[in-house]
Amino acid sequence: MEKYFEGIGRRKRSTARVRIYAGDKGSTVNGKSLDKYFTGTPNSETIVKRPLVLVGLEKKYYFTAKVVGGGSTGQLEAVRLGVARALVKMDEALKPALRKERLLTRDPREVERKKYDHVKARKKPQFSKR
Repeated sequence: MEKYFEGIGRRKRSTARVRIYAGDKGSTVNGKSLDKYFTGTPNSETIVKRPLVLVGLEKKYYFTAKVVGGGSTGQLEAVRLGVARALVKMDEALKPALRKERLLTRDPREVERKKYDHVKARKKPQFSKR
């Protein structure tokens, strides 16, 4: 069994479980390659691999990710956070560099719920005087 380091990333409604392995195989998300899984999302590979590129380990390590929930943007950023957290578990010395680029901070923004008698979360129906 291969040795790996695991990190969990979340963003919006998405949760990603990321495992980093030594080697230079292709990285996968839900069993598919990055470009196949995130079709239609430009620069998806650069977004996801940013933590690896920042610390200079993109040629030495690859990752597998299992992602559940949310849309493509939330999943992309959840995987990115998972990769960064797994790198910190692997080597604590990488933490300052990743923290400086804000790759270890979980983005807490969520969609506000829709209220009754409203069109959206805050938008009210158009007022008609007559």
